[in-house]
Amino acid sequence: MTFTEHTELIRRFADDFTALQEAVLARMNGICAPEVAAALEHASLAGPITVALAHADVLARGAVRCAELSAQPPERLRRLRAHARKVRRARSQAETVCKEQRAHRLAGRSRPVDMLELRVARTASPAAFAEVLRQELRDRGLPDGTPRGPESDLARWAWDRRTAGEELPAPVRELRDCDDDAFVQALLRDAREEENPYLPHDAVVERWSRHARAALAWGRYAIGQAERDVVARSLSVRRARLDALEDAYQDTAVLAARRREALLRVTELHDRMWACMTTGPFAELIAQCRAAALVRFADAEPELWHGVRELTVRHQAQCPEQVDGCPQCHRALAAVLADSHPADMGQDGDSEHPAAALPADGDRYAVLADLPDTAVVAVADAAVGDESALCGYGWAAEDGTTGYGESLASSSGEAEVIGICAAALSLLEHHEDAPVVLLCDSTEAVDAVDTALRSADPAAAHRTLLFPESRRLMDRLLRHRHRVQVRWLKGHIGHDLNETADAFARLALRRATGRIPSSTARKEEARILRSLGSGPGSLLVAA
Repeated sequence: MTFTEHTELIRRFADDFTALQEAVLARMNGICAPEVAAALEHASLAGPITVALAHADVLARGAVRCAELSAQPPERLRRLRAHARKVRRARSQAETVCKEQRAHRLAGRSRPVDMLELRVARTASPAAFAEVLRQELRDRGLPDGTPRGPESDLARWAWDRRTAGEELPAPVRELRDCDDDAFVQALLRDAREEENPYLPHDAVVERWSRHARAALAWGRYAIGQAERDVVARSLSVRRARLDALEDAYQDTAVLAARRREALLRVTELHDRMWACMTTGPFAELIAQCRAAALVRFADAEPELWHGVRELTVRHQAQCPEQVDGCPQCHRALAAVLADSHPADMGQDGDSEHPAAALPADGDRYAVLADLPDTAVVAVADAAVGDESALCGYGWAAEDGTTGYGESLASSSGEAEVIGICAAALSLLEHHEDAPVVLLCDSTEAVDAVDTALRSADPAAAHRTLLFPESRRLMDRLLRHRHRVQVRWLKGHIGHDLNETADAFARLALRRATGRIPSSTARKEEARILRSLGSGPGSLLVAA
């Protein structure tokens, strides 16, 4: 094959999604031509290949699920499952290649290193440094509320200044200014009706990437609804319903591909922003702002600044990496300052609640010694599927009552919230005036429910709750918020109520997806109930 023919083949794969996917799957199965295999190795196709395989992955699993529900012969099911496993492995390998290529590209770039004093001060007291940097930027014309970029607010400011003179097309302005629900609806139209050419625009591509997960969740919601409809029918009348399930998988495959494309697009944007921030006039501007912010920091925190200066001078006198600016030394130096300024030190992660609010890892149970004797205590758990949004939940209470059911959830956190709400509402109905305490091993679910109960506002949990089923349950629970508490319980510790809730959740999911017949489900339920009470005892024990 000539160079021109090779280039033309690469261009064709870049422009024709179907041709690319066929070639990728043929290579996966070892049946593609040598020239096709060579073209697929081109660096420019690494990202598009991951998009094609994200699409193929959902379709392959959809084919397996539809075959299971239509009672296909075992041999056909084995072939479909083997194909789905191969596609999943190929997808994982392609994503690894894509990450490695990006890492290789970034490794060749030189990055200016801020002076050591600045890095130590910023790490030792992030809140104080962020405030003086905001003051400096504000004095230079940076408005409040600037979006956060991949490096810092300053990087986003530099990028905005560079593109400030551009007039955004009207469709881009509409995508930028609409509310979140409208934006997700635009993503669903993009996948199901007509591809939106404005989503990759720099002004909205980060928003596209952020909300692509929610759009994909709605695709899984459609799968869950269709799957539930199929399971409710006898085998003889499932054909039409299976067509709807296949359509839902087709739409979700597109949503998965577009989510992957959004990630690639925003990564490329961040790389360009990074390059702008570290080279040319923007790099000089950023260095000036940070240096000026450090002067402000020294005035605002004289005692801490004295410690920073003394520590860095002593360190640089003997550090072997001093010539390179001590690029990795600032974290250790900032840690030395932690003892003298513990309140200023930043915490890892982005949780609003300190880790101390949760029981220590060594504690087997939630601390419940402070509850009145009349409190009704139960443990809730949930189980989620793969492509479908169908979920199962289960709960078990100390008074011997249990329950389980199925619903639709966008994530494991939302499924756990559904379990908590369903259990609490059932117990509230059967225990008039008694306080109800629900334990759950999901910190996300506990935080979401607790925040909603404390604020008396279901919208406080909407970051976790996407679907109408969970939001309706939360609305109902808030009517009884003065009688309900929710607390964290360490999961999988062998406690009988915890294990019972988990067993019921998994049983509920199997029933919802038709993977267990009703007669077998009844026997399994009886087995779970017999096992209840064989665990280590009451939860009403101080840790």
